[in-house]
Amino acid sequence: MIPPRYIVGMVAGLLAGCQPDAQQRPAPPPGAPRIVTAAEGGPPGAPPGSCWGRDTAPAVVETVTEQVLVRPPQTDAAGRRTAPPVYRSETRQEIVAPRRTLRFETPCPAEMDAAFVAALQRALAARGLYPGPIDGAMDARTRAAVRRYQAPRGLDSGLVSLETARALGLVVTPVPD
Repeated sequence: MIPPRYIVGMVAGLLAGCQPDAQQRPAPPPGAPRIVTAAEGGPPGAPPGSCWGRDTAPAVVETVTEQVLVRPPQTDAAGRRTAPPVYRSETRQEIVAPRRTLRFETPCPAEMDAAFVAALQRALAARGLYPGPIDGAMDARTRAAVRRYQAPRGLDSGLVSLETARALGLVVTPVPD
């Protein structure tokens, strides 16, 4: 038989696990893209209330393979080849472009609700970039489609930039005075 004081502790622990608590949500992995407000870490001079995406573009690494001469061809006194040359392959990796931290203005999380994401998915699907269901979930497939749209335009990120949202007609473009 389990003593009552242990049962109370077990029940309290189970109930605590049912409560929504920000501390229980897993922390994003280091370097994961995230959105911050101007007050939390936007660039200097960022307008109050604006939100900024911070993402890391990975380094571009290229594998280079070269053939290195180990032994030159062997010839006899008459100049006839008696043995072919011997080569060895050497492979190395070179960093073509270093890792970069990207910072760009983005719609704030409050604006990116399920309806916004569904509209984003429809806009990307219309351009042949999003093959998935229109479900309003900002999942890996949606982020990959966002990256496919933004990368040729100079922003290699799966976070939606404000410029992209405007170009796709998802947010209002301000009219100059």
